[in-house]
Amino acid sequence: MWTDRDVRRVLSRRDWLCNSYLGLGGLAAMDLLGATDASPMAPKPQHHPEKAKSCIFLFMEGGVSQMDTYEYKPELWKHAGKQMPKAERTTGELATFSAAPNRVIAPFWDFKQYGQSGRWISSLLPNIATRVDDMAFIHGLKVDNNNHGPAVYHALTGNIIPGGASVGAWVTYGLGSENKDLPGFIVLGDRRGATIGGAGVWGSGYLPAAYQGTLFRNGSAPIVDLNRRADTSESSQRAELDLLKWVNERHAAERSNTGELEARIAAWELAFRMQTKAPELVELSKESDATKNLYGMDDPVTEPFGKQCLMARRMVERGVRFVKLLHGAGGDRWDDHGAIQERLPIHCREVDKPIAGLLADLKSRGLLDSTLVVWVSEMGRTPFDNNLTTDKPGRDHNQYGLVSWMAGGGVKAGATYGQTDDFSVRAANEEVPLRDFHATLLWLMGLDQNRLTYLHSGRYRKLTDIGGRVIKEIIA
Repeated sequence: MWTDRDVRRVLSRRDWLCNSYLGLGGLAAMDLLGATDASPMAPKPQHHPEKAKSCIFLFMEGGVSQMDTYEYKPELWKHAGKQMPKAERTTGELATFSAAPNRVIAPFWDFKQYGQSGRWISSLLPNIATRVDDMAFIHGLKVDNNNHGPAVYHALTGNIIPGGASVGAWVTYGLGSENKDLPGFIVLGDRRGATIGGAGVWGSGYLPAAYQGTLFRNGSAPIVDLNRRADTSESSQRAELDLLKWVNERHAAERSNTGELEARIAAWELAFRMQTKAPELVELSKESDATKNLYGMDDPVTEPFGKQCLMARRMVERGVRFVKLLHGAGGDRWDDHGAIQERLPIHCREVDKPIAGLLADLKSRGLLDSTLVVWVSEMGRTPFDNNLTTDKPGRDHNQYGLVSWMAGGGVKAGATYGQTDDFSVRAANEEVPLRDFHATLLWLMGLDQNRLTYLHSGRYRKLTDIGGRVIKEIIA
């Protein structure tokens, strides 16, 4: 049964009138339902009360090696250099490669237990290790494809096929934003290039265009063409926008399905307001040296991602609903098929101190309770290498062995859900489909996956598609 909330989301007032046989009767019905023409990014109530008001989504592109970072597997040292037993209950590439000649590659780094939770963490992540009692881990997540492109889309949109709505778009569609002068969904990209899938992985897909992410670029001008031309006054620019808005609204009033045009009108208005607010947001000079050092901005290796993490904290502090941080691009992705002993320490060092600093800073400012911080990649890695001749081994793709963690708003600190087998190949018992991860993220943001729907092509679409299980074991 539809609620007034569902009606407002599926049809605008204009669409209702254009498509209804009742004409003015439809208008009366909409008024009785309390519908308004408010901005699509206006704050909306949660489906159920939860602590998290904002989300910082840390995406490590390329496939993070779980057995070298977050999973301590002693069997890998015992079987190092030997053929690994064929991976059971797997299909496709992983089943083929595990049955072919291979050799188990033991981690090159030590593991120690940290915190009251006794979490085993690799020596590659000494700073993140100090924050483990703030985190809840999910082991053995399964992605629906073993190749980067589809897996990235699956992790970031819930579907391996391009065209779906991104996680950030779903969250802002469900909750709007607390700051009308900044985008509700902001993306902080890697300075070295674009992620696989490009803008599609932060797009709105079939949702209204207003909910797509806004990319902040690296450098001194994160928002291209934001500043007003030197020969244009604020009043003359306002007059130009008012005229443009009048023309566009007149055009839209005579048509249906005007979501993209309405989003463009809203984007121009937002850009006008951002000319005042955005420069202050990206100006980090007023942050103390101690704060910047906490994020690793005193080290050229950690400075780039440290800046992204510090920007993320400033954004959620100002009411931005969803901030996506991308790490890894081109040849610098976490895709270590070879030379993992050389490559993985570089990836880890770039993010270790910044992420630990982010968690510490959020906690010290009282923001961690209301901010959900998520770490995820598009897949895990194999415990073996099929190249038996190289002296610089690596690890291949493993869609069955992804590890993620969540911290902050509503998360049960120190909790664990799921377990992989002795070789870190796949879930030891019940596999954990990625849709469970998405369902849990939505729940922690106060959104019910079954109520967060959008009518598209005759079907109610949702982030979790056929539905996921909310992992209550990691919820406080």
